Amino acid sequence: MRLLISFAALFLSVILLQLGTGGVAPLDALSGVELGFTKSEIGTLGSAHFFGFFIGCWWAPRLMGAVGHSRAFAAFTAAGTIGLIAHMMIVDPIAWALLRMLSGACVAGCYTIIEAWLNAKVTNETRGRALGIYRVVDITGSLGAQLVIGILSPAVYFSYNLLALLCCAALLPITVSRVEQPEMPEAPRLRPAMAWRRSPLAAVGVVVSGVTGAAFRMVGPIYGIEVGLSADKIALFLAAYVVGGALVQFPLGWLADKYDRRHVLIGLSVAATASCAVTVGLSGMGVASVYLGAALFGMATIPIYSVSAAHAHDFAQSSERVELSAALMFLYAVGAIASPVVTSALIEAYGAPAMFVFIAATHVCLLVFGLLRMRARPAPADRTPYRYIPRTSFLIGRLLSGGRRPS
Repeated sequence: MRLLISFAALFLSVILLQLGTGGVAPLDALSGVELGFTKSEIGTLGSAHFFGFFIGCWWAPRLMGAVGHSRAFAAFTAAGTIGLIAHMMIVDPIAWALLRMLSGACVAGCYTIIEAWLNAKVTNETRGRALGIYRVVDITGSLGAQLVIGILSPAVYFSYNLLALLCCAALLPITVSRVEQPEMPEAPRLRPAMAWRRSPLAAVGVVVSGVTGAAFRMVGPIYGIEVGLSADKIALFLAAYVVGGALVQFPLGWLADKYDRRHVLIGLSVAATASCAVTVGLSGMGVASVYLGAALFGMATIPIYSVSAAHAHDFAQSSERVELSAALMFLYAVGAIASPVVTSALIEAYGAPAMFVFIAATHVCLLVFGLLRMRARPAPADRTPYRYIPRTSFLIGRLLSGGRRPS
């Protein structure tokens, strides 16, 4: 309880930030349909978000070093608030894409600052509990962001203003907190090739995870509209995906620690491909069936990033943890930036099922590559423990490294 109280301001900011910025993706998709945007234009908004996220990850440490943590947090939050509140002032897909870049940079920058604070305050004795609470807070905020879409009307000032207010409110806990600001974290070098050198399978796995997660979160509302879901039902559709991924973390972690992680990744790829077929097959069998398909899809796909990251860290030295985490996040962003544009174009050309056909194809590629890699080298003798890894900032690697065994 003392630990929870000491981090209460940081965790409250995380929840408010998630509620404000996490709801803009589905709201943009629904608003875009209402305003007559093409599906490809709506997909571009999702890609712009992840491009802004990538920029924010690498700009945040430099801004913190220049103006301090609190001022940097205020700057990123202001950028996110502007990105939200200006939507209905400039109704244009290109302008919205630029605004979504501001929102993406806000998310990355704020999470980098929050995780820098956490990293400075935790000790080896409290690290596990702090990370556990942080994961619960992050998932809770993400779930709430999906559910809030059910009560917001698309393409109206009130909806975007409400999200902007929530984003702006994330300033209050941080700025009035008496928690001492930590030292500025050093930005890691960006070496994407490091991930490939340590584990080609893990590198491919995080790219596929980026393709999958971005496609579902950014273009999933379009799929929901195509199969006849209303806005409130689309909110539950997206929430079922988050809940499914959360429920499977513990048993999946047990499997990833007990068995060869390549087997687990291959199994997840098979399950993801099957869940794509099940989701499409259930789409005409009622709303409950659509929710079930989304939950199964989340169970099969959300853990892939964490399993891939754990497999990569099995081959890394302790001094490489942070740079490896940054490399994996870069590869995830590559997949996430490309995916919404490709997926929305496929839906526009071939209909709603094309989204899951595309996702299934990427998982078949991961499955084949995993089988080939199993013949290339044996599993490592000493493995790092599996942990659910939020894809928030490169500093998550620094938070996790304190509890990892040296390689």
